[in-house]
Amino acid sequence: MTGGTGEGPRRVGRPRADQLRADSGRPPREELLYAAAELFTVKGYAATTTRAVAERAGMRQATMYHYFGGKEELLAELLESTVSPSLALARRLLREADRPATRRLWELCRSDVLLLCGGPYNLGALYLLPEVGGSRFTRFLRMRLELKDAYQELLDRACAGSELAGDDRAALVLRGDLVFGLIEGVMLIHRADPARPVAAFAEATADAALRIAGVGG
Repeated sequence: MTGGTGEGPRRVGRPRADQLRADSGRPPREELLYAAAELFTVKGYAATTTRAVAERAGMRQATMYHYFGGKEELLAELLESTVSPSLALARRLLREADRPATRRLWELCRSDVLLLCGGPYNLGALYLLPEVGGSRFTRFLRMRLELKDAYQELLDRACAGSELAGDDRAALVLRGDLVFGLIEGVMLIHRADPARPVAAFAEATADAALRIAGVGG
């Protein structure tokens, strides 16, 4: 297919406002999410306008509204993308009753850290935004709570066959909260040293989580 030489049909595409940015080939909706992720994590959510997101994605603001209703919708989808894969894994791991619960908990911890820290942008930092408590983010909060419950369930099963089995419920819940808090807190450590190899970081964090829980070596 030829370009603007008059020798063949021109490619008709969506209008791009940022002609200096190379076309990534991603669908427009995905392009907008990438742009929002970059701007929210680099410039900040409050300081980012929908116009800025659209221009960073290489399209007009009016075109952006064809895909997303505004900043909150963009943020909600980004947040859900940080939980959905881990939640799917957690549901599968809970069904694998024939495998040691300690190992399954370790795998979930490692996978979650890889998800939170392995992308081009530190999306886990978005959890700290005050706006996330709003009603628009109910689905994300519900997904996150289910994931937290899965962590607790795996921890309970790991503790059932250990010396921690006699601990009271409050003590076990505290251990679960500490493990979940460590996994979500890695975003701050990763932000301080983003060059650290993520795979090794994820394994070290999973090891530490099990030690905090009292079921690791």
